[in-house]
Amino acid sequence: MSPAARERFLVTGALGCIGAWTVRTLVREQSPVVAFDLAGDRKRLRLIMSERITFVQGDITDLGSVERALDEHEITNLIHLAALQVPFARANPPLGAEVNVVGTVNIFEAACRRRDRIERVVYTSSMGMFDAADADGSDGVLHVDAAAHPATHYGVYKLANEGNARVYWLDNKLSTIGIRPMVVYGPGRDQGMTSGPTKAILAAVVGRPYRIAFGGRTVLQYAGDVARTLIVASRSGLEGAQVFNLGGSLTRMDELVSAIEDAVPEARGLVTFEPQPLPFPEVIDDAGLDVLGDVPVTPMREAVRQTVEVFRSRLAQDDLDPETHGLEAAVAST
Repeated sequence: MSPAARERFLVTGALGCIGAWTVRTLVREQSPVVAFDLAGDRKRLRLIMSERITFVQGDITDLGSVERALDEHEITNLIHLAALQVPFARANPPLGAEVNVVGTVNIFEAACRRRDRIERVVYTSSMGMFDAADADGSDGVLHVDAAAHPATHYGVYKLANEGNARVYWLDNKLSTIGIRPMVVYGPGRDQGMTSGPTKAILAAVVGRPYRIAFGGRTVLQYAGDVARTLIVASRSGLEGAQVFNLGGSLTRMDELVSAIEDAVPEARGLVTFEPQPLPFPEVIDDAGLDVLGDVPVTPMREAVRQTVEVFRSRLAQDDLDPETHGLEAAVAST
């Protein structure tokens, strides 16, 4: 039996945006996958796929819950995405620490106890652990080895996870691969401080005005690409405590608006943006990422077009509630 034939994936945070895309990708390549999440709302999965999945409702802050899922389903590949995003961590820092730090340590510990079957853990870190001033002063680029100075609890938690991953390698030889996304967009990205680009696309499709809360330039990463990168990383064979900045499309907000208007001409003038940039580095060095293998990057305009197609398809089926997918608080009443 080939190694690929023995694969059994578990994806934590499977009901989030990146989690849903990771599950979708694995299902469509016919790889056995278990979706693990504390939440029960499968709206993001329903948005992008119709296939049946194996779902385990579990809590990453409960080590026993994680271990039972790994053993009952004989998991070999573990992709850890469960976390509370910036606004939720800010609203409840103790809960944020419990989920984002203790929960991640539980994932590492559970995998460490099963190294005979689970060779490595792939997890999402974040560019959100860096401040704009952390970019190199000589070239303006955020390099992978830059010192991080987080300005949010969420950023501190992500930095702690990278440190714990390194110690698990030093003490236990558990291999880990951390991937640092920046602005993930695409169907299912309906919450978080950088969800504006996706909400803007949805607003255009349903004919509503929308103002993105930031401007300037940033690196956009299509959710489907992020999912495929995580899967490639899980299969890479890399050892050690590895961390990579994730590349993508360096995009000005006016370029994004232009792409949305080209894909949805009838929405011209509906999408605007605030002038101030995000408080993170604009230019990201993803050097070394190619060691994982074939890392996909869908061009921004093509990714916008694909996102529009998903929303239009669901709208045509009368199966798209804009409020459910993030527009309720974002759209001003008229």
